[in-house]
Amino acid sequence: MVIDATISRATVLPPERAPGVNPGHARFYIEANVLGLIRGSSGVAAEIAYLADVPLDSRGKPPKLKRLRVMLFARPVPGKPGEVQLVRPDGQVAWSPALDAQVRAIAAEVVRPDAAPSITGIGSAIHVPGSLVGEGETTIFLQTPDQQPVSLTIIRRPGQQRQWSVSLSEVVTNTMGPVRPNTLLWYRLACSLPEALPQSSLESMGPADAAIAREDYRFVLDQLGPCDTDA
Repeated sequence: MVIDATISRATVLPPERAPGVNPGHARFYIEANVLGLIRGSSGVAAEIAYLADVPLDSRGKPPKLKRLRVMLFARPVPGKPGEVQLVRPDGQVAWSPALDAQVRAIAAEVVRPDAAPSITGIGSAIHVPGSLVGEGETTIFLQTPDQQPVSLTIIRRPGQQRQWSVSLSEVVTNTMGPVRPNTLLWYRLACSLPEALPQSSLESMGPADAAIAREDYRFVLDQLGPCDTDA
C-alpha cells in the first residue's frame, strides 16, 4: 500500500523494546490519520498504527513527528486492520507535492495494460556496422517473466553523440526514445540490468562487433544512472 497520512501521535520506544535499531536512530510507535490511499488492493482504516525507525536530529534527540504529513510504503498486518508494517526501514517519507505527484504517476503506470515489465536478464545482442567508419547500430534484447518484448537500440553516427532508445514492442523500430528518470520503465532498467553484457549474449558476433556492443551497453547504463531509489 501507498498511504498519505498525518501523524497524530509518536511515541519513542525504550531500547529494550526496540531491538536492532541502527545507531543514530530511534524507534517510534506511530499513530496516524489516513488522508488517502494512493495504491492498495484493499481498503485501509481511517486511523492506523505502525513502527518506524527515524534518524535522530542534529542534537542526537528524537525528532518531533506529531502533525507531520507523511507518505507510507507499507503492507497490511493480517488480522489487524488498524495496523500496517513499513516495507522498508525508510518506508516513511515526509510528504511533499513533488513526491506526491511522482508516486501517483508511477502508481498509475503500474496498473496500465502496457506497463513496463520486470527485467529478468539479457538475451541476445546484435551489432550491425554501417557503411561509414564509426557508423553502426546495436540491438540488445532483454528477458522478461512473460516473454514480453523489450529491447534497447543504440545508434552510432560519425561525428555525433550516440543515441539510444527502448522498445516495448516486437517491432524494434517502434521505439519510445530515451527513458525519463524516476519512471517505472527507468526503475525496471536501472535497477535490473547487470553491470555488463553476459558472454552468452555475444556469441553470434566477432570480437570487434562484440567489443562495440559492450561499449554501447555501458553507454546505456551510464545514461540511466545508478539505481538510486531514495532520490
